Amino acid sequence: MFESGLFKGKRILVTGGGTGLGKGMAEKFLALGADLYICGRRQSVVEGTARELMDRHGGSVTPFALDIRDAQAVDDMVGTIFQDGPLTGLVNNAAGNFISRTEDLSPRGFDAIANIVMHGTFYVTQAVGKRWIEGGHPGSVVSIVVTWVENGGPFVVPSAMSKAAVNTMTKSLATEWGGYGIRLNAIGPGEIPTEGMSKRLSPGEKPGERAARTNPMGRVGSIEELQNLSTFLLSDGCPWLNGQTIMMDGGGYLATGGNFYELREWTDQQWQDAREAIEAQNRKDRSQR
Repeated sequence: MFESGLFKGKRILVTGGGTGLGKGMAEKFLALGADLYICGRRQSVVEGTARELMDRHGGSVTPFALDIRDAQAVDDMVGTIFQDGPLTGLVNNAAGNFISRTEDLSPRGFDAIANIVMHGTFYVTQAVGKRWIEGGHPGSVVSIVVTWVENGGPFVVPSAMSKAAVNTMTKSLATEWGGYGIRLNAIGPGEIPTEGMSKRLSPGEKPGERAARTNPMGRVGSIEELQNLSTFLLSDGCPWLNGQTIMMDGGGYLATGGNFYELREWTDQQWQDAREAIEAQNRKDRSQR
């Protein structure tokens, strides 16, 4: 779909770029010639991803290990990147999510999601945007949201609230920063199965199985589809596209409104089993940091 070397001379930062959807998008940008920067919380993961992608495609991938909930760490990272020249693109992909009955949420559980998705996304966007403005540089931001920003998301309320904030940030800054040549757009992907997402949102099920049953097209999405859309939004192919959120889910949100309504039928035991599975995955992740 895209010309070889489309992103030659582009410098793109992908948050949460060490795994999952972020890694997939980062790989596409690198293959198209971008100088790539990825960040994530686990140093071994982002460094391993950087080596893997460069071995596969060549080019330059610079990893940063940090928690985007730390505003100073974010600003330091972005400042380091800009020492070698301005970024041209930013993908806000870092996120967290898990299913839970809202009455069972602890403040810590709510903050774990809100601080990454809402606060962290703002910290990175502001750190990059203010340097673009100060230096007179144009830029493009793509934020990964969810289809639930349209209709809400039962049993994923912290994510639904926080992604709605990112969606509003996209529209607000598109109008505030558009005069500087800075564009902000967002993608609301339907379910594209990844290991971490599936274990926290569909514990005990085959990844994508539930979403495929209810989707109008009878399937889940692929990373290639997200790669292509994010590439288009970051490219110079449509520089007047600004402040838009594109839902890429096969029409799923139009048909069902969201992803988790059927969980209203779960029993207390099913919720307990899900909670134990999610906690086990969290312990596994912590042990690998």
